[in-house]
Amino acid sequence: MIKQPIGVIDSGLGGLTVWKELVQTMPNEDYLYFGDSGFCPYGSKDSEEITLRVKTIVNFLIREKCKIIVIACNAITASSIDILRKNYQIPFIGMEPAIKPALLKTKTKAIGVLATERALKGNLFFNTKNRYAKGIKIIEQIGKGLVEKVEALDFNSKSTREILKNYLNPMIEKKIDFLVLGCTHYPFLQESMKEILGDKVVIIDSAPAIAQHTSNILKQMKHKMNTETLKGKSTFLTTGDTKKMKSVLLMIKKSNYDVRSVLF
Repeated sequence: MIKQPIGVIDSGLGGLTVWKELVQTMPNEDYLYFGDSGFCPYGSKDSEEITLRVKTIVNFLIREKCKIIVIACNAITASSIDILRKNYQIPFIGMEPAIKPALLKTKTKAIGVLATERALKGNLFFNTKNRYAKGIKIIEQIGKGLVEKVEALDFNSKSTREILKNYLNPMIEKKIDFLVLGCTHYPFLQESMKEILGDKVVIIDSAPAIAQHTSNILKQMKHKMNTETLKGKSTFLTTGDTKKMKSVLLMIKKSNYDVRSVLF
């Protein structure tokens, strides 16, 4: 029986949306979540700065015996995952804006992508767009200020909705029928988004697909799977406010979890 945890890294609270899906897909596994809220946001930082920071976190998770690491952050994936895969033997699972299903299913031939600046510069996003977007309009929008709103637990205030309206209304005018979320923080804002978009626009969050992909990779690593049938344990580390992380965890899983403060 393998009790090594699955490591999960995010710039802060956003990756908890991915952790939730991971637990739902693999409830018997143990998880070690690292939210770097003290260094957040990552999306506007340069690649070298992000990579240097993330390598330090990865080294820590490897010392904690993690068997696979999920990069639950689009900005980190876009800037660092190729370098991480070259420098470490441990498997990494990355995020990318899930534009492929939107491009394949759109009927209006227009989709919106709301993402961080760094995510929109990623190779995965660029290659997928070039391969599947022929004849389809992609309205890209950097979600400046939204990560900070989520980190402040400000999900549905008037000011948050005003920011979202400024970003989403131009997409509505161009008749998008899919909105792709390119940041793991943004699903926390879906309630406000749905109020603005109405029921004619489908919001796509890539977290469920990432969780399933992680499960598939672990199945290929048969000697690494946890065969324990009991519910696994999740431990949470943050360089930010532990109370905020506990509050979000209580909101999404209705349970209390071990949240610890760390300095990096």
